[in-house]
Amino acid sequence: MLISESWLKTWVRTAPGAEEIAASLTMAGLEVGSIEHFEPVSPLVVVGEIVKVEDHPKADKLRVCDVDIGRARPLSIVCGAPNARVGIKSAVAMIGAELPGKVKIAKTRIRDVVSSGMLCSSKELGIDDDGAGIMELDARAKKGASLNEHLGLEDNVLDVELTPNRGDCLSVAGIAREAAVLFGVPLSGPGFKPVKPATRTKFGVSIKVPEDCPRYAGRVIEGIDVNARTPDWIKERLRKCGLRPISLAVDITNYVMLEIGQPMHAFDLDRLSRGIIVRHARKGESLDLLDGSHVEIPAGTLIIADYRGPVALAGIMGGADSAIGAETTNIFLESACFRPGAVAGRARMLGMQTDASHRFERGVDPELQVTAIHRATELLVAAAGGKAGPFIDEAHPRELPKHADITLRRDRLRDMLGVNVPEREVIRILSRLDMNVRLLRKGWRVKAPSRRYDIQGEHDLIEEVARVYGYDRIPELPPRVEPAHRRQRESRRPLSQFANLLVDRGYREVITYSFVDPALQGQVEPGKSAIALRNPIASNMGVMRTSLWTGLLQTVGSNYRRQHRRLRLFETGHVFNVEQGERRESSRIGAILTGPIDRDAWQGERRMDFFDAKGDVEALLDASGCRGAFSFAAGKHPALHPGQCARISRSGRTVGWVGMLHPALQQSIDLDQPVYLFELDAEALRDSRVPSYSPVSRFPATTRDLSILVDDDVPAAKLRDTIAAAGGRLLVDLELFDIYQGTGVPEGQKSLSFTLTLQDSSRNLTDAEVEEGMRKILNSVEKKLGGKLRT
Repeated sequence: MLISESWLKTWVRTAPGAEEIAASLTMAGLEVGSIEHFEPVSPLVVVGEIVKVEDHPKADKLRVCDVDIGRARPLSIVCGAPNARVGIKSAVAMIGAELPGKVKIAKTRIRDVVSSGMLCSSKELGIDDDGAGIMELDARAKKGASLNEHLGLEDNVLDVELTPNRGDCLSVAGIAREAAVLFGVPLSGPGFKPVKPATRTKFGVSIKVPEDCPRYAGRVIEGIDVNARTPDWIKERLRKCGLRPISLAVDITNYVMLEIGQPMHAFDLDRLSRGIIVRHARKGESLDLLDGSHVEIPAGTLIIADYRGPVALAGIMGGADSAIGAETTNIFLESACFRPGAVAGRARMLGMQTDASHRFERGVDPELQVTAIHRATELLVAAAGGKAGPFIDEAHPRELPKHADITLRRDRLRDMLGVNVPEREVIRILSRLDMNVRLLRKGWRVKAPSRRYDIQGEHDLIEEVARVYGYDRIPELPPRVEPAHRRQRESRRPLSQFANLLVDRGYREVITYSFVDPALQGQVEPGKSAIALRNPIASNMGVMRTSLWTGLLQTVGSNYRRQHRRLRLFETGHVFNVEQGERRESSRIGAILTGPIDRDAWQGERRMDFFDAKGDVEALLDASGCRGAFSFAAGKHPALHPGQCARISRSGRTVGWVGMLHPALQQSIDLDQPVYLFELDAEALRDSRVPSYSPVSRFPATTRDLSILVDDDVPAAKLRDTIAAAGGRLLVDLELFDIYQGTGVPEGQKSLSFTLTLQDSSRNLTDAEVEEGMRKILNSVEKKLGGKLRT
């Protein structure tokens, strides 16, 4: 946002210089990126009026002009500009003036005719790039006046780099309000004068979508002078603020936008049909725009239309068919309040970014439309005459943005700032910011003005007090830290313990995005609802992951394409699921392994298999201290091979999976070697058992080996659990040491051999007690599993 210092000081007359204004605005959160100094022209460049024009006697393209500069005798100046004519006022460089490029004006003879000065274009004076002809100044410009004084050329322009939340400062008035508060000076302003209606001509306005356009103001102005020019002072202010003058009506709407922050538009009234309709675009509608482009308007876009069709994209740009032209005498002024969400993104979607959309996206004061119409009417009628019709204000109060009262607590303000701002100072600051303040016992009740869309809560009020009070007045104090003992259950293991274990077993930790490819997520867990992102940064990062496997598979695929064939990767992180309509976030630890088991297999290569992955899972379960609470069982998971897949449970609840990647999924990510994965609920691992002391028995242990025949479909873990339950407290250790099928074992069965260790901590076990224990174990196995002792 470019702000002219001279324009700013018409609002804040007692403000200091540009450097101090820039420093104070920057410290208050409105950073001034740069200050550009606009140099004056030579003081010998003055306003002059051409009173006589004659053809040059010896040059067809030159003319001899008599120019009145307010002296007794006019100057005779030879000029070749095509627009040099009697009656216009222009910039005259007198003898002795120095122009840009060190061009010095002297009395010269051009084709035998003496020239006592130079009629200048704005390009020759270094004002802008228009060199098509000499400058044409206002008819009211005083002859002989310094051009610097007439145009106010010497100036400083501040480039204020506003943050998106401060749309209220996208105007001279907005910056002036801030400056007045910061310097404690009065805000004056130009003093707008409403123009009373001179005719009864009105133009109908109908708002079909008040939720997107709660207010639409307008006014008809008839009979304007088609030859009227934009006043010099308006053109000069527009130029300094980065806008190119176009025509009177357009320049005035742009001027009002820069002055008070309300975007406006002027329609040629004679090109509109019956009335204005604010509505959403229908499918198939299109519009030719002012910039010469043609757009197919997406259905649902907020538009301004008449009874023939669209005439403008609301808050973005007007249409060419209803634009102001050289012959326009009757116009309709528009000033509206659009909901920021109805404009935001539409300009970018259509490939356009305008000054109007920039402001509407950030929020325009819903009470500014009336002021803008009156200001534009005042300027237009003063410059071009015409008769203004009645004021039109179509408003839906229920849909207008509203600000709720916010409580600012005195203690909270002190705690956040670290300094006790006096109560009187707090009230003064908030009141100067046009906020309604009521004193409470423990603070203040505050209501922000309608233009401050950024004031939503107590934290915003604290920021306002801090920045106006002055960040430099807040002392730098070291943070006060009060050590507090954080209780943590001894039975809860840190996740880093399990991560370190996997590193020790040859894994490398990776960190992948929580945003994953919806297609791959659907293959890993088909049918499972994933949380979709509203604005994904890429199409392959459109949903939140429901499993760590999605990111791990993408990582393996990426590394595999780079010739890495041996991979052991793991990740700890959160997954996001929807359960019974509610979003749930949980912590997981997952891993993936593929390739040869050894890095350099010079004695023969063995590739990783299901049991390598299962062994790593068992190591994690052992580290939890609750290995006995977990169990493995054959299961089915859509991402895993149906024959190499195990469900991991704890106390009957599924807490993880381990297995080989399903061949179809392996093929879809272009891997030509088996891949194994596991994933565990981190909370189930961390919830461990606290070790308890038990003395070493002074009495000898007894060991027995049992070989038991069971059916093929009986898992070894189930047989082990049955033996452990039947063995009771005397069975202190149980190990599986052999699985055999072959000669001597009936078809459809297998032999599982265990070593059992029995011991009592208080006495020696007798042979009879040991035999009785073995008998109970065998009876339990036979009864529950149909197993028999192999002889």
